[in-house]
Amino acid sequence: MKAKVNVNSDRYSEHLRVIHDEHIATAKDTPLRIDAFQLDDATKINKIAWHVEEILHTLGLDLNDDSLSGTPLRVATMYVKEIFSGLNPGNKPDITLFENKFQYNQMLVERNIKVHSFCEHHLVPIIGKAHVGYISNGQVIGLSKINRIVDYYARRPQVQERLTEQIAEELKNALHTEDIAVVIDADHMCVSMRGVKDHESLTTTSSFHGKFLEENFRKEFLTYVFTQK
Repeated sequence: MKAKVNVNSDRYSEHLRVIHDEHIATAKDTPLRIDAFQLDDATKINKIAWHVEEILHTLGLDLNDDSLSGTPLRVATMYVKEIFSGLNPGNKPDITLFENKFQYNQMLVERNIKVHSFCEHHLVPIIGKAHVGYISNGQVIGLSKINRIVDYYARRPQVQERLTEQIAEELKNALHTEDIAVVIDADHMCVSMRGVKDHESLTTTSSFHGKFLEENFRKEFLTYVFTQK
């Protein structure tokens, strides 16, 4: 059930906030403001650190304690430089393609690529694995670049559906082919740590394109993903 709450801070005084648990992706693109990159990293870290300090202070924590005194800066640096670094297009991995000299024209599948992301609704972790397949149209990609693409799009506030589509679209553009498949299965901490507190459920999403829309190709890919050890 949706609960409507009036927030009385200066920033939100004119808005009605709606708090709910439905995980809805609004678009394939991450929702960024047009001025998202006007601040440099150092300025962002300083501003975030101040807000984290306010949060911890509001919760009643003593920030003079040795264990807590550096927490605001540590959190801010982690946000900008690590777990949300995928928001910055300057961190997008360079893609290296190679000529398919072996004329390998079968499916290539890379399984069990680790996914570490954060739910954009509660800012708690999404932890899982991505499985990627493609069929070369004359060029191949270095395997580590697939991992880097997954990691780049995972390192931002996300919903799993959008993450799956973003990885697929990036690979289609990089490899100049429609023959791309992406499956992600992941554990959402917003489900296991809070709310319903279900520790067993996993969420699976998929994005199939080109030949992978055909049943035989899709079945072969899924067989590699879910039955191989």
